[in-house]
Amino acid sequence: MSDESQELGITESKSHKPGEWYAEVVQKANLADYAPMGGFIVTKPRGYALWEAIQDSLDGWFKETGVDNVYFPMFIPESYLEREKDIVEGFDPEVAWVTQGGHEELEERLAVRPTSESIIAPFMAEWTRSHRDLPMRLNQWCSVVRWEATETKPFFRTKEFMWQEGHTAHASNAGAWEEVWTRLGQYERVYEDVLAIPVLRGKKPEHDKFPGADTTTTVEALMPDGKSVQGATSHNLGQSFAEAFDITFADEDEAEQTAYTTSWGLSWRAIGALIMTHSDDQGLVLPPTVAPTQVVIVPIWQEDTKDDVLEYSEEIAEDLEDAGFRVELDDRDERNPGFKFNEHELNGIPLRLEIGPHEVDDGEATLVHRPDNEQSVAERDEIVDAVDEHLDEIYDKLYEAAEENLEENVREAYSPEEILGTIGKHGGYVKTAWCGDEACEEAIKEKIAAEIVMQPLADEGGETAGEVPEPDRDECGVCGDPADEIAYFAKSY
Repeated sequence: MSDESQELGITESKSHKPGEWYAEVVQKANLADYAPMGGFIVTKPRGYALWEAIQDSLDGWFKETGVDNVYFPMFIPESYLEREKDIVEGFDPEVAWVTQGGHEELEERLAVRPTSESIIAPFMAEWTRSHRDLPMRLNQWCSVVRWEATETKPFFRTKEFMWQEGHTAHASNAGAWEEVWTRLGQYERVYEDVLAIPVLRGKKPEHDKFPGADTTTTVEALMPDGKSVQGATSHNLGQSFAEAFDITFADEDEAEQTAYTTSWGLSWRAIGALIMTHSDDQGLVLPPTVAPTQVVIVPIWQEDTKDDVLEYSEEIAEDLEDAGFRVELDDRDERNPGFKFNEHELNGIPLRLEIGPHEVDDGEATLVHRPDNEQSVAERDEIVDAVDEHLDEIYDKLYEAAEENLEENVREAYSPEEILGTIGKHGGYVKTAWCGDEACEEAIKEKIAAEIVMQPLADEGGETAGEVPEPDRDECGVCGDPADEIAYFAKSY
């Protein structure tokens, strides 16, 4: 194998060394590079295009449901953070502080935002006077800094990361809950309908909810290596932030009331989940919904057929572009077809069209699926419809494979030995009855680094106690005490 081919190909195995494999795919598929400061990354154009695809979908859905985009400063005065003590305590080890501006010491420390409730809530208080001002729905696309992040991995865990954070105020708790469910449903939709990743909906246990929240809901995605990814969270903050920041309003009787607030967010961790879920030992695999290039056309010619093959290929490329597909015509002279095939596989382009002199003579094109190399032939005059159908087929293949992985990796266990043994052998989610004591989670966490990533949601009315175990399984799977909750244990990113 030439040095050039070795440089192009993936050398690590996804099944044997998933961490090393993942890092190699991210770099060789030109998604990101490592910044000179530890724990930070440089997002390259192809990587940022994936974030834009997610952003475009979510931003449209947010606006359809009454959300306005805003932008708040990245620096938060320390006094603002301290007004919500749970925020300070919850994020204290992760906050990066600015103490000097230019040559002058600042009179008050400024936090580089770890989250923005404490800077946005005071302005929501200023902007809220009457019940007519509610609901107020704000969202910002920005980056945040969590300095404590260790064992960083591009997109999954970095000290600075891109995300969106929504912040809303409502006249009633019922209105706040409706908001929580709307956003959780949109996050589920972006994973399942855009990223081809099935998710589980649930809530975080009390000890792991967002600081200051009444309830934290989550969507969780299972990776092929058996670890869970917290895909996005939607928090009912109750009245704690409204009380701390005086978000009040005059109701219809002119009586002063305290608002109920929510916050909700999705980060570029979704890109990490996308890469880890679908990609393989040949490189990146992308669903057509987010792929920067959906179709690559590779003309294959000899000198005497070059003009005819290129002209035919250009016509097909133009037809597909006119139909709205993202198309690349790879007519490079200095690269042979085999090199091009490998490069486009590495970059995750979902569908490849191969066009040689036989295709020109027969008025056809050969279509090759990236996920499994399945080939078929389409007639020239049906190429637009054929490409549309095949891209849908590719999406379905990716989703079905991820769905099968999820369905096969949710198991039940009824003792600490079973929980530890199941996670140790299979990974995935282990479902068990739980008494609600954090100490039981710690007992598992200490031995195998698995934690409660989720509890089932009973309904969408704000009651989130979880399912009731069957009568003969009403004892905590860890300590044996009476249990009326269900917990999903897993290792996580």
